Amino acid sequence: MKLKRMWRWGVALAFLLVLGGSLAGCSSVTQRADTQDTWSTIQKRQRVVVGLDDSFVPMGFRQKSGKLVGYDIDLARAVFKLYGIKVDFQTIDWSMNATELHNGTIDLIWNGYSITPERAKKVAFSDTYLNNDQVLVTKKADHVTSFAGMQGKVLGAQSGSSGYNDIDAYPKVLKNRIKNHSAIQYDSFTNAFIDLNAGRIQGLLIDSTYANYYIKHQADPGAYRVITGSFPKEEFAVGLRKGDVTMRRKINAGLKRLAANGTLQKINEKWFGSNVDTPLLK
Repeated sequence: MKLKRMWRWGVALAFLLVLGGSLAGCSSVTQRADTQDTWSTIQKRQRVVVGLDDSFVPMGFRQKSGKLVGYDIDLARAVFKLYGIKVDFQTIDWSMNATELHNGTIDLIWNGYSITPERAKKVAFSDTYLNNDQVLVTKKADHVTSFAGMQGKVLGAQSGSSGYNDIDAYPKVLKNRIKNHSAIQYDSFTNAFIDLNAGRIQGLLIDSTYANYYIKHQADPGAYRVITGSFPKEEFAVGLRKGDVTMRRKINAGLKRLAANGTLQKINEKWFGSNVDTPLLK
C-alpha cells in the first residue's frame, strides 16, 4: 500500500512539474512576443493583423451586407499600402484587447483606441491621429440636460472602454451621482443604444465620434441630446507591443505622409466632413 501511495504521489509530482514547465514556457513565449521587433516578419509575410470591435461606428463596423468599413479601416489600409503590406482585421472582445495583442493573436489595436496611463503600462502607442471626447448621450424625453441630471439614474458604458475607466477615475463627474454608483456594462455601444432607446438606461457615456455618427444616421436625430462634461479630452492612437519599435516608427512616418499628400484629409471628409479634430493636419 505504501509503495502504491508513493507511486501515486510521484506521478502527481511529475505532472505538476510538467504543468509548471508548460506555464513557464507560455509565459516566456508571451514575454518574447512583447519584446520582439516583428517588422521583418510582417514584411516577409506581407500581412499585418489588426484587432478591433467591429461594431464601433464610424471607426470600424460592418454594414448590413457584412462588409467591414470605417475610418480606421481606411486609415490602416492607407498606411500599410505605403509599405506593400495587406491588413487583415480580426474581431476581438474589446475588453481583452491588450491580452490578444500580447498573445500574438493580433499585431495591432487600431479601433478608436484612446491613450491612457493604465494602457501605456501594457502597450506602446503611435502618434495621435484623432482627438475625441467622452460625452453623455440621453433621450430628450428623459429630460436629462447635464451630468448633474443623472442623479439617481441608470448609466451605460462599454466594457473595457476609456469612458468606462473614466467613470472610476473621476468619480465626482458621474459615478457619485448615478444609481448604485456603477454603470451597466455592454459588450458594444450598439447594444447600449438599444437599451437607451428602450428606456432601460437614461444615459450612455460614449466616444463623441461614435455618438455623432450614430445619431446622425437615426430616423429621428432630434430625439437625442449630446452633453459634454468635464472628462479630459482623449487621443486616438494605434496600440502596439512595446518591442515593435520599427513598426511604430513606420506607422508614424506613414501617418505623416498621408497628412502631407492629402489622403488623410480625404478620409476625414469621407467619415466626418469638416467636424473632426486631427492633430496631424494642424
